[in-house]
Amino acid sequence: MKIILDAMGGDNAPDATIKGAVQAINKVKAEVILVGQEDVIRNKVKELYGKEVEEISDRLKIRNATETIEMCDIPTQAIKHKKDSSMVVGFRMLKEDEGDVFISAGNSGALLTGATLIVGRIKGIDRPALAGILPAYKSQLLLIDAGSNTNCKPINLLQFAQMSTIYLRNTFGIEKPTIGLLNIGTEETKGNELVKESYNLLKEKSEELNINFVGNVEGRDAFSGKIDAIVTDGFTGNVFLKTAEGLGKLVKRNLTDSFKKNLLSKISYLFARKPIKNLSKSMDYKSYGGALFLGVKKPVVKAHGSSDARLFEYTILQAERFVENKAVPRMIEEFEQKEQ
Repeated sequence: MKIILDAMGGDNAPDATIKGAVQAINKVKAEVILVGQEDVIRNKVKELYGKEVEEISDRLKIRNATETIEMCDIPTQAIKHKKDSSMVVGFRMLKEDEGDVFISAGNSGALLTGATLIVGRIKGIDRPALAGILPAYKSQLLLIDAGSNTNCKPINLLQFAQMSTIYLRNTFGIEKPTIGLLNIGTEETKGNELVKESYNLLKEKSEELNINFVGNVEGRDAFSGKIDAIVTDGFTGNVFLKTAEGLGKLVKRNLTDSFKKNLLSKISYLFARKPIKNLSKSMDYKSYGGALFLGVKKPVVKAHGSSDARLFEYTILQAERFVENKAVPRMIEEFEQKEQ
C-alpha cells in the first residue's frame, strides 16, 4: 500500500507534514510518499532529524513537485494552471495507481475540484462531500458535509445520507446507522427552504434507499450518542465542526485551570486525574484524523488546514484503515447496483 501525502498543504507545512509522516511511518505497513519541493523537504528533514529521508525509513519516499496551491488561490484556476503543484501531482499519482490514498491539508475548494476533475465522481453521485468523524457520548458522530459544498440542493443532502449509510455500515459495522438532518428544531416545519425540502425528500426516499432517517436533529442533541450521522450543507457543517472543536478546547482548558487554583484543587486532581484524562482523550478531535471525501472514485482525505504533526500522524493511520476497509470500492459497488 502507498499513502500519498501533500507535504506542502496546510498552515504548518512542511514541518508538520514531515513530522507527522515520520511519527506514523513505524505505525503503518504502508509506504508514505511526501509530495512537494524535494530540496525543501530534504533540507527540512536534515534540520529536524539530522538524517537523510532514506535513513529514517526505506518506506518514506519523496516525489518532487515544484509548485504549491495556496489557501488564497481560486480552486478551479489553481488546479488547471498549477499542474506541477503538490496537490495536482498527488491527484495524478492516485488516478494512475501510483498510490492508494491521497491526504492533503491544503485549499479545501481546490481539493474538491481536483478530486472531482482528476480522480472523478462515483456514478450516481452529483457532489462529493467531506465526511468528518467527531466524538459523541460513548460513540462517534459522522458529520457530512463538513465543508466542501457551501451551496446545496435537496438531492445533494439525500445523497449525503445515502453515502453516510453505506460508509458507516461497511467501514464501522453499523448495520442500520441512524441519520439525522441538522436543523434549528425537531419539527418538520422548521428550518429554511433547503432543510424543509430536504426533510421531505429524505422522508419520501428513505425506505426505498435503505436510509434509517430519524428526522431533524438540533445541534445540542447531535453528540447524544443516539445519532450516527448528521447531514447538512457544507457551510453549516463547517461552522458546526469548528464550533464543536472550539467548545472542546474550552472545556479542557477550564478543567485544567480549575485544578490549578489552590492546594485543595491540586490534591483533588490526584483523585480525578484518570477520569479527566479519559474525558480529554474522548473530546480530542485530533485523534479522529481527517475527513474522507465520499463520492470520488478513490480515497481522498482532507486534513485540517491547521493540522499539527500529531493530527497528520493520526490522519495517516486513518488513511491506511480506509484502504484496508475498502471504503471506496464498496461505495462504488453499492451505487452501481442502485443505478442498474
